[in-house]
Amino acid sequence: MSSPRNLLRCLVVGGLVAVLLAPGTVARAEPTPAELTQRIERTSTELERVVESWNKLNEDIKANRAAVAKLTARIGPLERQVAQGRADVDRYAVTAYKTGGLTTAEVLLRSGDRSVLLARLGTLDQVARQREAQVADFGADRQRLVDARTRLEATLTRQAAQSRELAAGKKRIERDLSRLYELRRQAYGRATEKPAPPTARPKTPAVSGQAGVAVRYAYGALGKPYRWGDDGPNGYDCSGLTLAAWRAAGKSLPHNAAMQWNATARVSRASLRPGDLVFYRGLGHVALYVGDGKVIHAPTFGRNVEIRAVDLMSPYGYGRVR
Repeated sequence: MSSPRNLLRCLVVGGLVAVLLAPGTVARAEPTPAELTQRIERTSTELERVVESWNKLNEDIKANRAAVAKLTARIGPLERQVAQGRADVDRYAVTAYKTGGLTTAEVLLRSGDRSVLLARLGTLDQVARQREAQVADFGADRQRLVDARTRLEATLTRQAAQSRELAAGKKRIERDLSRLYELRRQAYGRATEKPAPPTARPKTPAVSGQAGVAVRYAYGALGKPYRWGDDGPNGYDCSGLTLAAWRAAGKSLPHNAAMQWNATARVSRASLRPGDLVFYRGLGHVALYVGDGKVIHAPTFGRNVEIRAVDLMSPYGYGRVR
């Protein structure tokens, strides 16, 4: 009976000794390459949302700056018109005063001239009143433009603050990405993909018209790196690539996936044509359809522009450049 108890006692004591003598290390396995890749993709997706928000803010700021410049250009002539109108009113008043002052005695003495003088004074008064009305209109128009410019300038100030906030957030995520890239370098030997050799690029399909120009441009961008906020020619983010492709074809698109969605006409999956845009991630990513069930897109940080199946992820919808 004592033998089993003694054996159990020995096992317990032996176990405690083993625990006490064990080195003070944490039993934690290093992340696998697959785990590192998943972490990079999650962080890259988050950063891409920040980048697209930054792109949209930049587009809004550019539009507001253009509106401010346009208003300023309109305010200048109105200010000159107001000044000229006021000068005209003053001149009419002086003329009327002089006319009345010099001939009052004559009017009293020579009644025949009274009607002429009164007619002239009446005409001057009417012209002056009309000019005063014009000056008032010019002044009101000018004030409306000045008020609009003031509102836009206040909006620009707010957007500049938002842009600084986004830039700070982007820097934080980029710091995280730099650490992940270092882990990827340890796992794969490189933090980013190697550029694809020109000989490895697929043959460009024959597509006519402006869409053909956009498709050929996208094929020419294959293998170039993803670069946030960039629209070529040496690197692209997702909306920068589609913007650049259609810019080559003479069409203007904003540098933001969601804004490109609003700038394009809705089409169905069945009616997709080369040159159409395919949107993903709730309008957080966009690609260019090149035919045969394929798209070309700038995927994410550390990756290069590539050609993939249209279902590389679940499409949000499809747009045709107008």
